[in-house]
Amino acid sequence: MACSTDFIESLCDTLVPLGEVRYRKMMGDYVIYLNDKCVITACDNIAFVKKLPCIEQLLKDAETGFPYAGAKEAFILDLSNPMRLLEVISVLWEHLPFPKSKKRNS
Repeated sequence: MACSTDFIESLCDTLVPLGEVRYRKMMGDYVIYLNDKCVITACDNIAFVKKLPCIEQLLKDAETGFPYAGAKEAFILDLSNPMRLLEVISVLWEHLPFPKSKKRNS
């Protein structure tokens, strides 16, 4: 089952205080970008973030799962606490790289 548009828009609305938020549909699921960094993968109306050491303490009691077949295990975000969500994404954003720019063939 793919994500609903309402789920994605609600999640994006929650992240607006942190900066520019956009999303992109990919094979029925979504990737959410904050200030041009990919911060959330959303699948089946569940928000996943990479398991990085910088957020392990913040998400020590969080469930984990796999967003799609072949993906690495990720933390599942609890969307019922918007302030905690903003804290986690803010810390995560600081430790994520910007996407590599694609080189165009001349």
